[in-house]
Amino acid sequence: MSETRKRVGQGSRAESRGEDEIAIVDPVWSRVCSEASTLAAAEPALASFLYATVLHHDRLESAMSYLLAQKLATADLGALLIRQLFDEAYTARPEIGQEMRADIVAVFDRDPASRSYVEPILYFKGFHALQAYRVTHWLWREGRESMALYLQNTISDRFAVDVHPAARIGRGVLIDHGTGVVIGETAVVEDDVSMLQGVTLGGTGKEVGDRHPKIRRGVLIGAGATVLGNIEVGAYSRIGAGAVVLTPVPPHSTAAGVPARIIAVEMGDQPSHSMDHMIRSGDIVDYVI
Repeated sequence: MSETRKRVGQGSRAESRGEDEIAIVDPVWSRVCSEASTLAAAEPALASFLYATVLHHDRLESAMSYLLAQKLATADLGALLIRQLFDEAYTARPEIGQEMRADIVAVFDRDPASRSYVEPILYFKGFHALQAYRVTHWLWREGRESMALYLQNTISDRFAVDVHPAARIGRGVLIDHGTGVVIGETAVVEDDVSMLQGVTLGGTGKEVGDRHPKIRRGVLIGAGATVLGNIEVGAYSRIGAGAVVLTPVPPHSTAAGVPARIIAVEMGDQPSHSMDHMIRSGDIVDYVI
């Protein structure tokens, strides 16, 4: 989610100081703060929690570094040190913040259980695991592999989501529920992908090198699906719940079964957005994913 920038107008405090300042409008963060304020008024018992996690902070990155540090702190690596790592990553690679905002919008748009922007920030562990992975990926690319792996292990312990720091994941990604998701070292997940709990993007054995799936843009992967090996799942395809995919899937196709086979083609332009888990022939449901 790109930020909108505008110059401070006539009569502003900046002009009175003779400074040329730029105000940054962040619509995602503004909405998150507004929703948190409404929640705090409606549920006073949660006011201190909402203040600490959202309303005390001046930007989304600060709120997320605080919240995730609290969740990932261990006896060996305290919350303060983890927060410093996250803040360092956000400063060095601002794109992480843009990806985070796109992920928030993806959750709100696609998950019918999400009724606000603030909910995934506060409560959704699939979203938490994805944002924590983004920092481990930055650490991995900086050559800090031991720290990246330490955090990967902690993320797996706390959120039950195991994503190797070297995996490449795009923006606008939804990991719904999250429990049991495993994504291997050389896997690629492009923009606008949606996946449910229990998804595995894994290898086929002890091979080394490029050995994990490539999930192209806009793919929907059903609960418990397994995709194995260095194969491609084409853009805007769907993988059925519980499917075991061992061969490439063409774009705009639906694969289901064990082992998976192509059971439909041209099933729509954006399955990851529609989150349509059913294939219909007239009024008859042929297969549920």
